Amino acid sequence: MGAPTTPATTGTPARRTPGVPPADRALTRPHRRLVAAAAALVALAAVSAGSLLDLRTPTPKPADAPAGEFSAARAYEDVQVIAARSHVAGSPANDQVRAHIEQQLRGLGLETEVQDTVAPEAGQLSGAAGGATLARVRNVVARLPGTDSTGRVFLVAHYDSVQTGPGGNDDAAGTSAILEVARALSTGPRPRNDIVFVLTDAEEACLCGAAAFAASHPLAADGGVVLNLEARGSTGLVIMFETSRNNAKLVDVFGRAAPHPVGTSFAVEIYRALPNDTDFTAFLDQKFVGLNSAYIDGGAIYHTPLDTPAAMDRGSLQQHGDNALGLAREFGRTDLTDLRSRHDATYFPVPGGLVRYPGWLTLPLALLAVAAVATLGWLTRRRGRASTGRLAAGFALALVPIVAAPVAAQLLWLAITKIRPGYAELLDPYRPIWYRLAVLALAAAILFTWYALTRRRIGPAALAVGGLSWLALLGVLLAVAVPGGAYLTTLPALAGALGGLVALRTRQTGPWPVVAVTAAAAVGVIILLPTVVLLFPALGMAMGGVAALVAVLLGLTALPVVDLLHPQAGGQRGMRALRARRLGVLPAAAAAVAAVVLAGVGLGVDRFDAAHPAPTHLMYALDAGTGQARWLSQESDPQPWTDGYVDGVTDVSDDFPGLGDGELRAGPAQPANLPAPKLEVLADTSSGGERTLRLRLTPQRAARLATLHVDTSTATVLRAEVAGRSVPVEPRAGKWGFGLVFHAPPTEGIEIALTLRPTGGQVALRAMDASDGLDALPGFRPRPPAVGVVGSHSSEMLAVARTYPI
Repeated sequence: MGAPTTPATTGTPARRTPGVPPADRALTRPHRRLVAAAAALVALAAVSAGSLLDLRTPTPKPADAPAGEFSAARAYEDVQVIAARSHVAGSPANDQVRAHIEQQLRGLGLETEVQDTVAPEAGQLSGAAGGATLARVRNVVARLPGTDSTGRVFLVAHYDSVQTGPGGNDDAAGTSAILEVARALSTGPRPRNDIVFVLTDAEEACLCGAAAFAASHPLAADGGVVLNLEARGSTGLVIMFETSRNNAKLVDVFGRAAPHPVGTSFAVEIYRALPNDTDFTAFLDQKFVGLNSAYIDGGAIYHTPLDTPAAMDRGSLQQHGDNALGLAREFGRTDLTDLRSRHDATYFPVPGGLVRYPGWLTLPLALLAVAAVATLGWLTRRRGRASTGRLAAGFALALVPIVAAPVAAQLLWLAITKIRPGYAELLDPYRPIWYRLAVLALAAAILFTWYALTRRRIGPAALAVGGLSWLALLGVLLAVAVPGGAYLTTLPALAGALGGLVALRTRQTGPWPVVAVTAAAAVGVIILLPTVVLLFPALGMAMGGVAALVAVLLGLTALPVVDLLHPQAGGQRGMRALRARRLGVLPAAAAAVAAVVLAGVGLGVDRFDAAHPAPTHLMYALDAGTGQARWLSQESDPQPWTDGYVDGVTDVSDDFPGLGDGELRAGPAQPANLPAPKLEVLADTSSGGERTLRLRLTPQRAARLATLHVDTSTATVLRAEVAGRSVPVEPRAGKWGFGLVFHAPPTEGIEIALTLRPTGGQVALRAMDASDGLDALPGFRPRPPAVGVVGSHSSEMLAVARTYPI
């Protein structure tokens, strides 16, 4: 297979073999190339299989499992009760769920109470629906007293659901897991520390239940450790995706106490930068420490009517419960006064556990990787494997697949959504595996094509060094900007450089160079393959380019092994050289064909049907003052069913400020005979140029929320109180410059006090309430079986508004 090699002598340049230009010299050049390639690929396949097998949920335990263990079967019995139907905050169904939770906890002999209060949104943020947000919440709180408590451990999940689905996973999974953990803890010796079980209300609306507990409940006064349990899908691994700051000691407990520890410091960094929140946010606002966990695959059913108990993967429930129970026991016996660290940890899963090391090592390791790759480049040049010019070219050209693969993946998904527009409304397709594999095949095709086109001209050694150089530089960039993610490129670059150095300094005709580069590639597989697997459900196919990028980085760490798939090019002429080039194209061609076939299979398999309906969004809005009504939709490219209701685009912020800002699709609707919320003036006083209105806003029907907005052209709002609680006055753009939103309004109404500076005679107030369900409206045509409801907090909303001049 080419001219024989000449062994290099340490410290002196290698003699060049006649007929073999330096550009053709790789880091390894075994005599038996096919045997070496097969052995390396088998080894990497075994490592990959081990990594993937470790990313499995545990087998669910039956109902007759020992009382001290977590049983998914026992927890599932609670799931069936909790998620029997939609139970939005404030609804009678939610009252029934709360009663069941109370009964279960009291039956365990735990100190149980209901915290019934009005609470603002976590962090006093302005709600997306048009103003300061509050809710009436009723949290269920139970305590298992410790024997010699050093603090409190809080197990938290929310028991309310969205209006569009029963919440079989989100968050009946977390709620039922906590009930089962409470059972298990109640059967054994009491822990050292207090364990507090907090089942919060109104998480879906505004995180208000968690905010109320964290800010005002006596048990929360001294802080503690929070373990929040969530779900955003129906299956998959439970990932610990968020922590409090300076998490090193918390992560250490997680790594040794959770039976199935899956989590990455990269995920924590990304989640901190995103505008997403769970109940955990409210606890962080009050300086608690803790961990936030969820399973996130199967996102197509998230917040939809399909989120039923039957959709739940009980292996995911088992992992949720196993981890929660293990962590509750460990934190229950740990000295909680010594959990804060001075730094975050870097951590990631490997087969059999969780690797973790201090975050302060991040930058030194990144710089060490740069130095190691630079040394590899120097030795590669010294040994005559590549010239300075080819090393520079290898570095420049290695950027091509790094950029091309994610761009191609995004273009592929754009093409697929053009064929199937309904995907744009989903977090992920119902059956995404084929599309995920297509993205990986596409990334491989781009990498193999790039390598086949550049290998003969630039040389395998120069390309390998160039690829590792980019990984090392990305490691430094991440160490500075996103420290928790630096390990993704730093450690593979360091391992690749060390493997290359070993390969260059050992006998080239022996097995050790291949062993060295294969071991280095295995490090990349162990670190990056789980990241690729976890990125797909975390980001969805709409951001599949990120997974493609990581897949290419994995490929760059394995370039010396990839090179073994190519015939040795040096010294070949004529037909033999042509045959070698053709063989070199085969991996790229195979991957390209696989990408096309897999995408086609995805389109063929993942069709919308009654069990997997196309998502649609529709609302109804009635102005009770003018008698005008309209259908509204948030769909940017309406599905055919939605298109029958809406025709143009409109801005409804002037008429329905409670629906938020922005343009919506709209169409005319028949007015329904529905009452607007009642606005009563309880008191009206003036003093010193200020006017104080004390009002009662009362929905006249079963409403999920009520809103009140002030026309700031008629008055400036100086202060505001709702149910005796001060709310922030944050002016908004547009006509209705001040607004508030109240979720789960009580039947007796909401008392509101506004202190104003009038600009004229009358003050204009816009009141709105919203319920759910469109079936009884005139002109509504039920959805066909293959048409479903998108997971949105405004889907199926029925809003009625009226302006009151006072």
